[in-house]
Amino acid sequence: MNDYQHSDSFDNLFELYQEVIIDHSQHPHHFGALPQATHHAEGVNPLCGDTLTLYLKIENAVIRDAAFQGHGCAISTASASLLTDSIIGKSIDEAKRLFEAFHQLITSEKETAADNMLGKLIILAGVKNYPARVKCATLAWHTLQAALRQDAQPVTTEA
Repeated sequence: MNDYQHSDSFDNLFELYQEVIIDHSQHPHHFGALPQATHHAEGVNPLCGDTLTLYLKIENAVIRDAAFQGHGCAISTASASLLTDSIIGKSIDEAKRLFEAFHQLITSEKETAADNMLGKLIILAGVKNYPARVKCATLAWHTLQAALRQDAQPVTTEA
């Protein structure tokens, strides 16, 4: 494969990733309140203005349902949408491992074996090339950690 073909293939993949992010930001999954939530937390990214409330319904150490409310940029909203898709049906321990794998994906240059467990979340990997956007992508994930700990104080990306 020559450089032109490689570049063309990369461009097509990048466009697909952009489309998925835009679709999740315009039509987020699990958006809204979750009245039967057993856990919740709030998150704020003051730099970008993103705000998020994440709701979890946990039974027998398994996340049975998840939802979120708030407003934010396309990356923040898409990440929250993908997060809720990814954690429903997972045990608390699995969700914590998913957080670690996602955080590694977004903040590290090297690929790890844990990348295989990320599924659709891998589409957010390109965010690491835009350091100002990393906080947008990780806000929902840090809010997940706070919800699992049942923290009463809002999470901030500046802490």
